[in-house]
Amino acid sequence: MKKDHKTKLLLSLILVGAVSWALFAGNGSISPGEILSALFGYGDRVKKVIVFQLRIPRVLAASAAGAALSVSGYLLQKDLDNTLASPGILGINNGAGLFVLLYAWFFPYRYGGKCIAAFLGALLVTAFLYLLTAWTGMSKSSVVLSGVAVSALCLSLVDVIISLKPETVADRVAFQIGGFASLNISSVYFAVPLIAAGLVFAVLTAPSLDLMLLGDEVASGLGLNVRRQRICHIVCAAMLSGAAVSMCGIVGFLGLIVPNVVRIFHHGKSRGGIVSCILLGAAFLLICDTLGRILVFPYELPCGLFLSMIGAPFLVWMLAVKKKRLGIR
Repeated sequence: MKKDHKTKLLLSLILVGAVSWALFAGNGSISPGEILSALFGYGDRVKKVIVFQLRIPRVLAASAAGAALSVSGYLLQKDLDNTLASPGILGINNGAGLFVLLYAWFFPYRYGGKCIAAFLGALLVTAFLYLLTAWTGMSKSSVVLSGVAVSALCLSLVDVIISLKPETVADRVAFQIGGFASLNISSVYFAVPLIAAGLVFAVLTAPSLDLMLLGDEVASGLGLNVRRQRICHIVCAAMLSGAAVSMCGIVGFLGLIVPNVVRIFHHGKSRGGIVSCILLGAAFLLICDTLGRILVFPYELPCGLFLSMIGAPFLVWMLAVKKKRLGIR
């Protein structure tokens, strides 16, 4: 128990450091001292605009999106009992991105509905995979492969829409890889409250995940409505993923990497695992976004590029480990 508290304290300190770095790092037109002055209400108007209209919303969006995608992956892995499940691999992120573009096509400049459209897209893909699993009784590997196929289909439709209607997205590369270069502050106002509600729900309902690990029959015998709880968790995962995609585009691998890293050092109850995913996911995406802003300044690299560079080898490593455990040659 003490070790778990120390781990969460360390993750909290890492998150505080990542937030501070993201807030103060950037171009030389505004110094750390000027940023600090602006935070306390001093300095000229331009500096305040940079801090309150650009830096803080971006830090908030990256933190919320990182936490949301990580917890979404954690819930999917627990409910599907598959460590390879994640919103990126199963196509949930691409489904959300597809519906964001469809919404932008039919309702341009109306940012309030982006979160709802992203949630619907994520939910439809998630529901399709869940029903496919329930009806066919397919194996865990087949579910992942089906998700990959759905992901490829959604991504191809995204490419078609962007090619036909390039004005539907401000930055094509940032949207397809995942980034905050073209972040709209209105999206933050709508998405962050949804993410906060989803994270609170995930933490409050975490004990049901522990009961479901005992098996559906045992959990039902203990009074848990397994079907209802599983559907609630899947809807929550879709909402978290959709809200994140509405802000930062199609970010991949974060929902795969963070839950599996958390599983390495956390062996306790699911509530502690979810809290660890929130802290580590927020810090991880913030660090990737900050690196993208400063490495090749004045240009900017999408944070999803770093996640892809880390996530692809991580997925190969996971497959190799799983193959070794199963004794497959």
